[in-house]
Amino acid sequence: MPQQKDIVKIAIQMPGALPQLIQLDQKKPLSAVIKEVCDGWNLPGPENYALQYADGVQTYITESNRLDIKNGYILRLTKAPGRCAEDLYKGIQSSDSGVRCDSLKELASVSTDVTFAQEFISRDGHLVLVKIVEESNDNVIMTHTLTAFMELMDHGIVSWENLSSVFIKKIAGFVNAKPADASIQQVSLDILESMVLSSHGLFLQVKQEVTMERLIAHLQVTNQQIQTKAMALLMALLQTAGDSDRQVPPLKKNLRQYIYKNIIHSSGSVQDEMAHYLYVLQSITLNHLEKRMMVPLDCYNQEQRDVLHGLRQLAFECESESSLSHERRRSLCAKEFKKLGFSNNSNPGQDLVRTPPGLLALDTMYYFARRYPDAYSRFVLENSSREDKHECPFARSSIQLTLILCEILRIGETPSETGSDYHPIFFNQDRLLEELFCVCIQLLNKTWKEMRATQEDFDKVMQVVREQITRTLSSKPTSLELFKNKVNTLNYSEILKLRQTERLHQEETLAPPVLELKERLKPELLELIRQQRLHRLCHGTTFRKISSRRRQDKLWYCRLSPNHKMLHYGDLEDDVDNPPIETLQEKSEWAGRRLLGYRVCPPALGLTSGCVCPQEVLDLAFSITYDVEEYSLNFIAPSRTDFCLWTDGLNVLLGREMSSESMHSELEILLSMEIKLRLLDLENVPIPDSAPLVPKPPSNFNFCYDFSQTEQ
Repeated sequence: MPQQKDIVKIAIQMPGALPQLIQLDQKKPLSAVIKEVCDGWNLPGPENYALQYADGVQTYITESNRLDIKNGYILRLTKAPGRCAEDLYKGIQSSDSGVRCDSLKELASVSTDVTFAQEFISRDGHLVLVKIVEESNDNVIMTHTLTAFMELMDHGIVSWENLSSVFIKKIAGFVNAKPADASIQQVSLDILESMVLSSHGLFLQVKQEVTMERLIAHLQVTNQQIQTKAMALLMALLQTAGDSDRQVPPLKKNLRQYIYKNIIHSSGSVQDEMAHYLYVLQSITLNHLEKRMMVPLDCYNQEQRDVLHGLRQLAFECESESSLSHERRRSLCAKEFKKLGFSNNSNPGQDLVRTPPGLLALDTMYYFARRYPDAYSRFVLENSSREDKHECPFARSSIQLTLILCEILRIGETPSETGSDYHPIFFNQDRLLEELFCVCIQLLNKTWKEMRATQEDFDKVMQVVREQITRTLSSKPTSLELFKNKVNTLNYSEILKLRQTERLHQEETLAPPVLELKERLKPELLELIRQQRLHRLCHGTTFRKISSRRRQDKLWYCRLSPNHKMLHYGDLEDDVDNPPIETLQEKSEWAGRRLLGYRVCPPALGLTSGCVCPQEVLDLAFSITYDVEEYSLNFIAPSRTDFCLWTDGLNVLLGREMSSESMHSELEILLSMEIKLRLLDLENVPIPDSAPLVPKPPSNFNFCYDFSQTEQ
């Protein structure tokens, strides 16, 4: 008896008969199972039948895939693959056009199954389809024929190499024809793509037969399927071609314009497959910059040296160098290269030896200097006038920025087979890298000033700039102007806010349940801060006096009584730091007093009207005023911390809310620590945004467990 795990309970259907519910023994040969099913319906010749999935993709059941059958599956008894292939092989060659059309239609459907495809191809059925394509002109028959042919060839059973030139020209003719059936063009584009990817010989034939103008024309239609298949063939041609062959018309400006207008800005959204092809086209185009990126500057190359000196001359109005001596000219050049931000000012070419970015950094710098000379001069001269430590070095920044842009745009990387991260701005902008550089180098200077950076902060500034560029490009700007506006809005303070928000989200401190927990914890922690403030007042503080003679050497001490009803104060002796409460001669009852304010004018400090008090003293001054008597107790806190402690403590005594910045800071610290401690057990456990539903109570509560009965 077989084990239970080898038994699968399934249902088997057949048109015109009641289904059979059987227990399929996976150890029994499939032919024996089919014989039992045929016997159940009294069908002769079980070798002419096979099992097939009834739902979804109706694949034939074979010995190799039968283990995929699970409990509850529904199968169908149908004609065996060999018998079906034989019938369709005869049907597609029938003299009756109706039979031939129906057979081709059915063939296009069943050819997706590899078992059937093997049987049909073994009879050279695919060659019959090739002959039909070469000889027929009926569009209906042609659609089914091409679809069936493509499905059969997709299994990789036979090679594409044996196709005749007549067949290739006929397929290419369907693509090149202007008034053509869309379904025929779609499958023809699919067939040509497979040809190009299969061999170099077929690539050359397809490239010769299909005009690029027609492929570009297919990108301008409204049919998204035609657009996608045309892009697929175009990418296959470009990826199969060598580097020299890739400089073909599709890479010209008009191709990008058609894509930008008819695909990116079309009424429908860009589908995943099209997004992949756009990404591939972007990668192939940008990768032409890899050669410059991986070539270091040659200090002995006169052309490259001229470009370097051109950068210097565009930045500074140089005096006529021809009238200068050799030493004077070298000294002047070194000084100006230093102002340009080259670390090796005597031989600036050494800064461009590193690859990447190599010569590409020189290209971007020179492009910026020639295209935007005013912005270039402003950048260089502005930083030349700063202190050395606050100067933003143009050359060093440009080299690093070029490298960052190369990494963000993935220049030099082979296109991924699943990548779809394309930039719409690429299809609307000539020389994307150079134009992005021109915007971002000015952004870098702006961020440098916002961060008040020094030379030691160079890497930190570059990290912020990288983040600004990455975040802006992730929003998919469609034009350089939009990119420029967005990236300049995303200043340094905004980056800090975004980082803080993302950190809080990562720590799940912004999840609704955590925020609710914070609100519940606040009263307890505020009470803890109140008790600390009162305890601090009871401990006491040393205050200083300011007289009209501006003498600040007199000190006095004040502390709150343990019962919180009396303030004890008095002058402080020089050798006493923390006097006992008994030694403080003066005292005032706290009950009935009120706090006048934190910042008061000089008269409230006991000074004459003609005396000017420093602002830092006023910021630390507060007074306690009696309700009935015209008398006030004036304080000048020794520090901002003591000012916050005392004003918070007085607010607690008055029954008011604490409002100092110190209180808010301490509350956030305590809340953060408490939340982290409480969430330790929930590490790597996602916190839901809403609480789970509480089940309804039972209809009655008449249930209990009788402990008197012993278990048997």
